[in-house]
Amino acid sequence: MIVALDMQLALGTATGIGEYARGLADALRECGVGVVELDEPKLDPWRFDRRVVWDQFVLPRRARRSGASLLHCTAGTMPVRLPLPTVVTVHDVAWLRVQSHTRPYARFYFGKMALHRYPRADAIAVDSEFSKRELLELAGVAPDRVHVVYPGVAQDFCSLRRRPSDERIVLVPGTVERRKNLEVLIRALPHLPGARIVSVGPFTAYRNECLQLAQQTGVAERIEFRGYVPRAELLDLYAACTAVAVPSRYEGFGYAAAQALCAGTPVVVSDRASLPEVAGESAVIAAADEERQWIDAIARIMSDPGSANRHAEMQRDRSIARFAWAAGARKMIEVYSGVLGHSRS
Repeated sequence: MIVALDMQLALGTATGIGEYARGLADALRECGVGVVELDEPKLDPWRFDRRVVWDQFVLPRRARRSGASLLHCTAGTMPVRLPLPTVVTVHDVAWLRVQSHTRPYARFYFGKMALHRYPRADAIAVDSEFSKRELLELAGVAPDRVHVVYPGVAQDFCSLRRRPSDERIVLVPGTVERRKNLEVLIRALPHLPGARIVSVGPFTAYRNECLQLAQQTGVAERIEFRGYVPRAELLDLYAACTAVAVPSRYEGFGYAAAQALCAGTPVVVSDRASLPEVAGESAVIAAADEERQWIDAIARIMSDPGSANRHAEMQRDRSIARFAWAAGARKMIEVYSGVLGHSRS
């Protein structure tokens, strides 16, 4: 079996999808699958026009010439003309649910156009049961063609040694965008003496709204927006922080929560979308828009960090077993085998 993987979003400042593609490629190789990585550094994956050129022209041409038996589109978009039997990973349908503030052409391409293409895929992988329900509600896809395959968490998180700092750092990983709901933490911060927020992830215009809110609430000096940080710095923050907070209103999976669980870091997640599914019984769950619940949850961790860290460490092995890349890769290979078996029959 040789699989051509779309790795374009793993270039440069890779976010969750890039982490997914890189982890999947490595795990498939460890399972004995031949992997051909497809990318083009000359095409900026974060420019819309370059992304369309990649998806619709360069990717199918490279896949056709790759010698692979199957193409896996890892970023939720597909070529109009499929060059090979194709699996697509649909991480979420956020473009149709919570991205109304974005540009219409982007909403069309990543939302309605992508949704229209999914029935043409030979199989669809989704990151959670939540994402499966969302997709089945919106797309005319047979349920038996949609497979839940949890993304894996990289080994450097799973083997991380916690070194909690005396600073009361609430770490908020992820792109600073509206659906990530950072404002609920900003409103909570005046009621959490000594705590400070460290946000790590690329900026959008939403950051300016957060800064304005922080100034209005008198906590601007207690919020740090670091932007995209190197891997080593990110791991150091997971090791040192008091807690990871994931207050998102919409997540197809929630990598930040899964990474925190596998790192043995106390974590608080919102009650929306896939986050309760990912957290299970291993994390505290707070209502997305109820700042009082966030205040209480974070205050409890800060008041007894030793207990919070012991609980997180006790849950760690269970989380690693759920989100190990080896398990995800084996399940994905079953999906590939089903597609290739069907295409040969």
